[in-house]
Amino acid sequence: MTTQVITPAIHQPPAAIWTDDVTAPTQTETETPSNAPGASREAALRAAREVHKLEKRLCRQVGQAIIDFNMIEEGDRVMVCVSGGKDSFGLLDILIKLQQRAPIHFDIVAVNLDQKQPGFPDHILPEYLSKLGIEFHIETQDTYSIVKKVVPEGKTMCSLCSRLRRGILYRVADELKITKIALGHHRDDMLHTFFLNMFFAGKLKGMPPKLVSDDGGHIVIRPLANVAEKELIAWAEHRQFPIIPCSLCGSQENLQRQEIKRMMHQWERQWPGRTETMFTALQNVVPSHLMDRKRHDFHNIQVTGQADADGDKVFDEEEFPLPLRPGFPLVATPD
Repeated sequence: MTTQVITPAIHQPPAAIWTDDVTAPTQTETETPSNAPGASREAALRAAREVHKLEKRLCRQVGQAIIDFNMIEEGDRVMVCVSGGKDSFGLLDILIKLQQRAPIHFDIVAVNLDQKQPGFPDHILPEYLSKLGIEFHIETQDTYSIVKKVVPEGKTMCSLCSRLRRGILYRVADELKITKIALGHHRDDMLHTFFLNMFFAGKLKGMPPKLVSDDGGHIVIRPLANVAEKELIAWAEHRQFPIIPCSLCGSQENLQRQEIKRMMHQWERQWPGRTETMFTALQNVVPSHLMDRKRHDFHNIQVTGQADADGDKVFDEEEFPLPLRPGFPLVATPD
C-alpha cells in the first residue's frame, strides 16, 4: 500500500491543516429565549465561546500529535478502541471531526471488547455507535471470569486483564484489516506511567505516542498524547457521552497508579504548571546526562576541543530553559 506522510502546507501551522475549519458557534447555537434576562444570554454566549475554544484546542492538539509522530497516513484503517470511558469517547469524537477536515483519506473503525462484566450495559455502545453512522465492531469475550478466577482476591487485576484484552484486540485488528490501533491514553496517563516505571520498576520509561506492538505485527498510536485529562473531562460533559464505568480496575482504589495520580494532583495544586514542565521533559531527553551505558558510550569519551551545548553546567535558576512562575520553587520545601 502506498503511503503518504502528512506534511504541513507552506505558510500554515501544521495542525491548522487538520483544524482550520473549526468554525465559531453560530447565533442559533447560542440562542436563548427572547424573554431571557440579559445576564442569561451573556452567560450562554460566554459558555458557547468557551466550548468553541475547547474544541479548537483539542483538535489542534490531536492534529499536532498526528503530524509530529506521523500517526495516520493516506489510506489507513484506524481502529479506535472504545471502552465506554471519557477518554476513548473523546478520542473517537475528535478523530471523526478531524477525518472530515484532514488533507488525507483514512477510515475509522470503532471496536469495543465486551468482557462480560456483571451488569455491563451491552446495549449502550451499539446504540451510540449506530447513531454516529460509522463502522464498528463489538467483540464479546468473557475475560472477566478468567481474571476473577486467576487473580486472588485483593490483588491487582490490571496486568492480566490488559494482556488478555491486548491479545484479543490484535486478533480483531488482523480480521478487520486494520493498519493503526488508536488508544485513548492522554498526557496525564503518559506521565503517570513514567513515574510508575521510575518509582516501582527502576526504569526511565513511559507510554510512547507511537510504537510497534509487542507481537511485532501492529502499529499502536496515542493521538491524545498532548491532551490534558481535565480537557477531556470538560469535553465529555459538554458532549454528554454515555459513560460506562469499569467494575474491574475502576473499583481498585489502592493501586500504585492511583497513588501516582494523587501525588501529581498535589504537586499541581501546590505548584501550578509543573505537569506541563514534566511533560516537556519527556520530549527533551539528554542521554549523556543520565547513566545508561547502552544509550551513551561513557567508556570511550574523549576530549573534543569543542563546546558542548549539553556540557557540564551548574543546575541553577539561570540555566532553566522555562520561565519560573511566581511561587514556583527550585526544590520542594519541607512542610
